[in-house]
Amino acid sequence: MADVKASAAAAAPTPAETSVATPAAATPTPAKADEKEKNSAVEYPPLTSFDDMELDDQLLRGVYAVGYERPPAIQQRAIMPITKGHDVIAQAQSGTGKTATFTIGLLKKIDTSVKKTQSLILAPTRELARQISGTVGSIGQFMSVTHHVCIGGTQITADVNRLNQGPHAVIGTPGRVVDMIERQVLKVNDVKIFILDEADQMLSGEFADRVYQIFQYLPTTVQVVLMSATMPPAVLDLTEKFMINPVRILVNADQLTLEGIRQFYIKLDNPAWKIDTICDLYESLEITQSVIFCNTRTEASRLTNVLTEKHFVVSCLHSDLNQADRDKVMREFTSGSSRVLIATDIIARGIDVQQVSVVINYDLPKECETYLHRIGRGGRFGRKGLAINLVTENSFEALENIRRFFSTEITEMPDDFATYLS
Repeated sequence: MADVKASAAAAAPTPAETSVATPAAATPTPAKADEKEKNSAVEYPPLTSFDDMELDDQLLRGVYAVGYERPPAIQQRAIMPITKGHDVIAQAQSGTGKTATFTIGLLKKIDTSVKKTQSLILAPTRELARQISGTVGSIGQFMSVTHHVCIGGTQITADVNRLNQGPHAVIGTPGRVVDMIERQVLKVNDVKIFILDEADQMLSGEFADRVYQIFQYLPTTVQVVLMSATMPPAVLDLTEKFMINPVRILVNADQLTLEGIRQFYIKLDNPAWKIDTICDLYESLEITQSVIFCNTRTEASRLTNVLTEKHFVVSCLHSDLNQADRDKVMREFTSGSSRVLIATDIIARGIDVQQVSVVINYDLPKECETYLHRIGRGGRFGRKGLAINLVTENSFEALENIRRFFSTEITEMPDDFATYLS
């Protein structure tokens, strides 16, 4: 991909020239580059109180209203660089407050007297976009901030009507956001801050081209913030194409293993025994809320059907479900009316269900980074959690790779594992 800020198309034509939006020039002005060069030398010490972060009274009131008393580590280090206008690459363990970090930062920058879209947040899944929107609404509840979720699977007319009102913050998935920009419904000329949540996923694979496409529509002075629990070197290399002297808040892979989550494996000689093992575990799983991860939609559906036929109560979530069904499953699970959720990696990242204590990898993930995101669904904000990995002869090497990658301990599951649920 060519350097986005170094080369791009000419500025967007007027409506008289075309009815379809085109990317704005993406070369940073010398003033912008000079400003960031100067700011890059600034160091921000951790701030252990929200009162020291120069937040407006109404924003500060919202922070305390959602239950924060003292900022966790990522907020101590990242909020100020964001509010001061730096490009920021921030990495922190799952469940440590990343969403609130960039939410506080963007809310500080929004001018509520201007009825235009000033911030754009992209997420890889519809569920995560909705969750982020909830956080924006909660923390910004005293600020008269307007926001809108722009995702696939919903009525386009609803997006058009809402976006024409100029919500201050738009949270969306790449496909629908591109569509709304190209229809000239989502107007991005006044966007000050562009945030990629789960940035490592957003800048690789299926999302990368859409993200770069969106970036070229944004003002050349836009501030870019990347957030994720994992930042592979290849992704960090890519950031040089569209970020200027970013403040980097990074941790090593061997520091990422989640405290408070006990990790076990069950070795199975025959892959066909996986379902029987889940059945044996079910009674213990139903004590608390649990997520069972499968690598494919087909396997998730098959496991759900088998367990349902055996009269076990489970829910299933994957991308083949329509939006209404996905919303229904998430409502039931977050409310606790459904206690065992079988899912693909659609909820491996960012989804915060506070009560989840057990994560089972029915299939080990193909990438080590995904393992961290999955088990991070349990043990949120320091609570105890349990991760159980079903391992066959063919997948034992993958388990060893995960152990080495994170320098973590994954032991064979003891007979009294249920005691770890208390």
